[in-house]
Amino acid sequence: MDAFRVVFPEPGRVEIERFDIGDPAAGEVLVETKATLISIGTELTALTGEFPERSAWSAYVKYPFSPGYSCVGKIIKVGSGVKGFDVGDIVATTSPHATYSIERVERIVKVPENVGIESACFHTIAAGVMNSIRLARVSLGDAVVVVGLGPLGQMTVIFSRMAGAYPVIALDLAERRIEIAKTSGATHTLRVDDWKAVREAIRRITKGRMADKVFEVTGNPDVISKAITLTRSLGCFIVLSSPRGKTILDFHDEVNRPSRIIMGTHFTSQPEHESPHTPWTRRRNTELFFDLLSSGFLRIDHLITHRYHWRDVKKAYNMLLEDRTRAVGVILKFGD
Repeated sequence: MDAFRVVFPEPGRVEIERFDIGDPAAGEVLVETKATLISIGTELTALTGEFPERSAWSAYVKYPFSPGYSCVGKIIKVGSGVKGFDVGDIVATTSPHATYSIERVERIVKVPENVGIESACFHTIAAGVMNSIRLARVSLGDAVVVVGLGPLGQMTVIFSRMAGAYPVIALDLAERRIEIAKTSGATHTLRVDDWKAVREAIRRITKGRMADKVFEVTGNPDVISKAITLTRSLGCFIVLSSPRGKTILDFHDEVNRPSRIIMGTHFTSQPEHESPHTPWTRRRNTELFFDLLSSGFLRIDHLITHRYHWRDVKKAYNMLLEDRTRAVGVILKFGD
């Protein structure tokens, strides 16, 4: 059967490629895509090719590159031995932007009937941010600062509040993202025009203590050396983004002397298999995200800023290349 997928043949080029997709094998299902979410940070980094040679980025992005990892679709065929999933089920997958995909059943999660497909498309980001919040041990009364208010940053605001953090201070350059962060639950918002002024504002908000936890979610390596200064002594600085290059940092003045902790929380640190000691796998985080949406305890429709038909994907990327700060959630809609 003919299928189509988005591909970056080389840096700076976006194409739609035809490919053949067969029948699912044992333990697999064939999924017809309904919608996907563009990962603004990861996909623009891959599209521009603006990352260091001989790095984790260069190992991950190999051209031609198939972007996308947050998809929702309908099962249209099941392979032998599949249990718990049927034709017609709506499921979440981590497949790229494509009209169809074949998935192993252990890699998919069923979407509840009362959860909207577009909201469900945030599942990969939601699970990754839940993992970060847990690793950082955000708890009741923690003063949290979120630097960067794209999709990851907005989710960090949401789940920090849900974990009991207060205040939750959201920082960005873009006024639209700052306004969205207020709906996400930020108790305070600051525009980052002057880092000295930002530090003084956070000092006032936290009654002189500074932030217990600071999440860096811009991906800009130059921001890290500034954002870490918002963290209190013995506080935790969390790199949730995937920075695009090296950072120059005075480890004596900004790490050793104030005894700050630096923590990386990449999505891949979610354990593959559930155990009593490591219960929060990607699947379980995703299931919790859907349960929260299904119950009405969580709403994220305010994060969707743009929608494009998948055939107009070049327009979507061009919009982001022109000014990504205009966007948070960019949905690609599939079908007629």
